[in-house]
Amino acid sequence: MDWEDGLRRDGHHPGGGPPAPQAAPGPAPGARGPTYAAVDADVPEAVRERLASFLAHRAEWAEALDETFAHDVVARLERFALGGGKRLRPQLLWWSLRGRARPGDARTRGALGLCAALELLQCCALIHDDVMDGDLVRRGEPALHAAVSGQYAPLAAGGGHRRLGESAAILAGDLALAWADDMVGELELPAPLASDVRSVWAVMRTEMVAGQYLDMHGEITGTRSLARAVRAACLKSALYTVERPLQLGALLADADARTTTALRSAGRCAGLAFQLHDDVRDLFSGLDGRPPGQDVRGGKPTYLMAVALARAEATGDTAAREVFGREVGHAELDADGLRAVREAVTSTGAHRIVTRRIARLLDMAHRHLDRAALDPDGHRRLAALMDTAAGRSPTTLPGDSAAPSPPGTRAAVIEEVS
Repeated sequence: MDWEDGLRRDGHHPGGGPPAPQAAPGPAPGARGPTYAAVDADVPEAVRERLASFLAHRAEWAEALDETFAHDVVARLERFALGGGKRLRPQLLWWSLRGRARPGDARTRGALGLCAALELLQCCALIHDDVMDGDLVRRGEPALHAAVSGQYAPLAAGGGHRRLGESAAILAGDLALAWADDMVGELELPAPLASDVRSVWAVMRTEMVAGQYLDMHGEITGTRSLARAVRAACLKSALYTVERPLQLGALLADADARTTTALRSAGRCAGLAFQLHDDVRDLFSGLDGRPPGQDVRGGKPTYLMAVALARAEATGDTAAREVFGREVGHAELDADGLRAVREAVTSTGAHRIVTRRIARLLDMAHRHLDRAALDPDGHRRLAALMDTAAGRSPTTLPGDSAAPSPPGTRAAVIEEVS
């Protein structure tokens, strides 16, 4: 679609705004969606279908605005949102709701809309993360900024293709955030509940951005204190990934204060365990199709490295300190350097300490979950999700009929870092 002297060929002036979508992005008001039982059967697929419906309308809108924008930015965002991910946050939200209630059609639609919004918010975070971290791969495929950069490499001189790729990714992340907000604003919920949901949503967005900034700030400034590492992990993962989705589900279920508090406490413990597990995986095996050691190459202030540095200082381990000083933040870290960092982290006891802390956090999460007034199936599914996210084989998997084992049987003692 071409523009000539500020006019589109169809006669519309750009100042008049984009053509309105032919239909609302999502089910029409009052339309019936899937039943709660249908969502129970496959939460990720139900959320994907809701997200696909929304994005299809937005893609049509983008196509009407400009074909290049629709192809380079919107189509890539749509593929990214629909093509992968575990949909952990939506599952936590849904089973937090279902652990307390059998929602009617309106609340089921509202929950699916909120779950889809969470996925778009996660897209924003991941796309922006890849730009800030300089990561070229996500989920085994080129990151969005790398894909756009590669597309225009033959056409742009002097590195302009890289700037275009990064700019496109920033805009795609911004668009995902804006559309997530649109979905939350369009939820068909009673007025008091809608207001409460929007309040939690607003806090969660800010927490996510704060966590991202602390992560980058620590990387650039070399700040690697234990307290700062825990704070960043709480903001970036514990709250955003687990606690807030559980809180939103509890809101939708009209859960009592005791249950809501128990769910939030369980979520914070499990969310921190999730992030610490990711830190360990990044160093020893790699994440999302990326090579291992990316956090070390970027000099990220992870809790694992903060513990390793504290232990090396406390014990006078000069060899480990030399390895960390030489290799952490070294962008060209090779296999030998990565092996040296792994050995130093292990020799300081940091690997063992963090692994034990993950286990302890999960035990605490289960104890908090036990205090929530949930039906057995909701309890079991939430427990399994939290265990799986943090790398522990769940005692009972979703779909099993057995009752959960008492969490007190999983004993773990954390070592103090001194």
